[in-house]
Amino acid sequence: METLLKNIILLLLLFSPVILCAQNIEYCDQLIVEGVKEMNNKNHSKSLETLIHAKTLALDNNWHKQVFLSYNNIGANYYMMLDYGEALDNYLEAYKLAIKNLDDNFEMIVLNNIAILYSKEKQVTKAEEFFRRALDIALKKNDSLKIGIYAVNLAILANEKNELKKSDEYITISFDHLEDSSLIINQVYLAKAQNHILKKEFQQAKSIVDRILPAMNTPEMSENRLMAYMLLSSVFEDQNNIENAIYYAEQTRFDPESSIENQIEAYNRLAELYLKIDENNRAFQYKDSVILAKDSLNQIKNGKLFENSRIKFELQNYQKELFKSQQKLEAERKMFYLILFVAIVTIFIVVWAMRINNIKQKQKKIIAENNQKIIKLELENEKNDKMLLEQKLKEKEALNLLEQEKLKTEIESKNRQLATKALLLSSHNELIEEIIQVLLAENEISANQEMKKTITKLKHQLKKDSDWTDFLTHFEEVNQNFLKTLKDKHPTLNQNDIRFLSYIYMNLSTKEISTLFNITLEACRKRKERIIKKMDLTDTIDLYDYLISI
Repeated sequence: METLLKNIILLLLLFSPVILCAQNIEYCDQLIVEGVKEMNNKNHSKSLETLIHAKTLALDNNWHKQVFLSYNNIGANYYMMLDYGEALDNYLEAYKLAIKNLDDNFEMIVLNNIAILYSKEKQVTKAEEFFRRALDIALKKNDSLKIGIYAVNLAILANEKNELKKSDEYITISFDHLEDSSLIINQVYLAKAQNHILKKEFQQAKSIVDRILPAMNTPEMSENRLMAYMLLSSVFEDQNNIENAIYYAEQTRFDPESSIENQIEAYNRLAELYLKIDENNRAFQYKDSVILAKDSLNQIKNGKLFENSRIKFELQNYQKELFKSQQKLEAERKMFYLILFVAIVTIFIVVWAMRINNIKQKQKKIIAENNQKIIKLELENEKNDKMLLEQKLKEKEALNLLEQEKLKTEIESKNRQLATKALLLSSHNELIEEIIQVLLAENEISANQEMKKTITKLKHQLKKDSDWTDFLTHFEEVNQNFLKTLKDKHPTLNQNDIRFLSYIYMNLSTKEISTLFNITLEACRKRKERIIKKMDLTDTIDLYDYLISI
């Protein structure tokens, strides 16, 4: 019953995130993703609303990573809106959070953003400081991609400060740690080309730009492409090829991705080039264009500032609405917990009533189970009696097997005694034969009648046939029915074959059998092969195993 209660409460708690879905971390991450998407679409008002909502939610729940991402992307929005002051304020908040609560990866990201902001404001020294700090962290973490980005940014800043040796060092670092990214590679090559121009090495700069310019025809490479045009314009000016120098400056001016800042740079460049060839009217026209472009840029910035002010005002109202929404959400959360408490109390009451009813049912069930146990015990007793009887039968069978093993051991012992006796008899006969042969070989003994009588007596001692008859009698007593079974199965066997097989049955070796038959080992093996063939057995059969199995 307690388990049922726990399961019901667990189900209620599982459904609670549906009501409190706005409070989970996944929802906050989703808000940040939507905010970045709106920022990329240049819908800054909607982006800032979404990111501020995410920031408020993350601050309430101490989700440091989400707070960082909110501040960082809010700063990016203001940077794109040319409100560098607000951008810097948010970047600095992100930076403080990265140092206090997050790791070096987050600190490195925001340091790079702050450096870019300072470089746009032409505060080169500050920009270099923050890029350098970001690069140091990237080197410490061995992050090749970040090292390539920060090193090339520092190289460009060094070129702007005319610190060409330092620029070379940063370019080398960038090349050594470069990832497979065409955008970064092109930036490094352009920094290298810019460095060559500042060193008056115009041909080397042109060679680099000519090689990489064809690959920079996509919108995301527009800044690199425009920089390449201006570098080529400088190269052709040095070669006194003013026509081509003007051509590439015009390319910068008319490029569809060219910003007003790029156009101002192009107008200044064109004015200088036309002055160089004494076309003063055209030069003054481009100077006027610079003034008009700067006025246009100021108007855009003023318009941006007005738009920023409007967005800030709307955001203040949005934050008020967000605060009210949070208060409402808090009230709904309290109501939810109240309902949850009432539901749990109600469940406890229902479960208690069910528990009382279950106790009564269990009591009836226990009585029935006890009756079943009594019956089961009786059956178990009968089963145990049966098992005891079976155990006694098994013990009796084991005793019978022991008796059989004992009998088998006795038979083997008697067979060994018979074999020993046969071997002794064979040795005795061999000795007598040797003595007779020695005596007969002596001429003096052959002429002596008394010695002849003695030799005749010795020959009578060779009782081969009668000894074999006695042996068979004892063998049959020990191995009852073996010889009869053997003759029945193989009637073609003669007396010598049966004698040979009897010795094998007694587990005598080939050498021992050859001694008993007074033949060589080879002759003994051949006799064995002949007998196997006579018995219609295969050559691979073990004759001893076959004989003990019949």
